[in-house]
Amino acid sequence: MDWFWIILGILLILLGIAGSLLPVLPGPPIAFIGLLLQQLRTEHPFTSGFIWIWAGIVLLTVLFDYLIPIWGTKRFGGTKYGAWGCTLGFILAFWMGPWGVIFGPFIGAFVGELIGGQDSARSFKAAVGSFIGFLLGSFLKIVACFMMLYYLIKSI
Repeated sequence: MDWFWIILGILLILLGIAGSLLPVLPGPPIAFIGLLLQQLRTEHPFTSGFIWIWAGIVLLTVLFDYLIPIWGTKRFGGTKYGAWGCTLGFILAFWMGPWGVIFGPFIGAFVGELIGGQDSARSFKAAVGSFIGFLLGSFLKIVACFMMLYYLIKSI
């Protein structure tokens, strides 16, 4: 029965890694569930302190995932239109493959700022900030999920 929990945990963490790039899936919380399920094994691989620390890390990761793009947009002079445009650009362009993931958020933030009434120079600067924030947030989520995968594999 232990292998069932191990395989299910690995699958959930891999889904969490995918969710770190897909805006429709909450990546780190899904990966955390995979880590948490390991406690159902015959021998508990993690201490309760370890689980609580990871619960806090996941909570902070989710919080920062929302705050970092806003910070990036504001830092570079953008508005909420740029932040929303970045998110929508990613969702719409995700299906275009790697280039869509790279350019969709940037184009979305730029168009969002233009819709919000900014001139093109200011819209471009805000789009850069929003895009940088998006990349940092995604990177943070991916690192957290890979760390959970590492600990799960180490516990085997």
